[in-house]
Amino acid sequence: MTTRIRRLSLITVLALASATLASAIEAIRIRAGTTAKQTDESGVVWLADQGFDGGDTVERGDIKVANTKTPSLYTAERYSMTGFSQAVPNGKYTVKLHFAETYEGISGVGERVFTFNVEGHEFKGFDVTAKAGGVMRAYVESVDVEVKDGKLDITFTAQVENPQINAIEIIPAGAPAAGKK
Repeated sequence: MTTRIRRLSLITVLALASATLASAIEAIRIRAGTTAKQTDESGVVWLADQGFDGGDTVERGDIKVANTKTPSLYTAERYSMTGFSQAVPNGKYTVKLHFAETYEGISGVGERVFTFNVEGHEFKGFDVTAKAGGVMRAYVESVDVEVKDGKLDITFTAQVENPQINAIEIIPAGAPAAGKK
């Protein structure tokens, strides 16, 4: 009986340690389509493009993106990717996916539609232009997930045109909001 209690205590300690570690790590913020770290208009540091499977990148230069306090995040993107993966401790996270339709070849709803899946949470028929209320407008999709295998996975599937994304935030449960500590 004593061995069983010790084993249960060890399992409890390991579970608490894993949850504490996940909330102790800092948020991971990745700006797609870039080759260097960037500090945005609110003072938050974003890592360069990394973790994507396939696709291409583009920087659009000095464009005007509405509906955001951090328009610089939306001047570069990754498109045509099939996936994204980031090693993280097991635990609960809020994942924020940042989108804006900045490609000059798209001018309206239905011209870019794709599906993405964040750790089992599927977003079918996602249309950046529809969600943002037009082109050149920022939109952030947030989803709460639980990572159980040591990596956060996102898949992207094209439907009309190619998937695209401007930035990804991976925020551990209990972590401070961007720019606050």
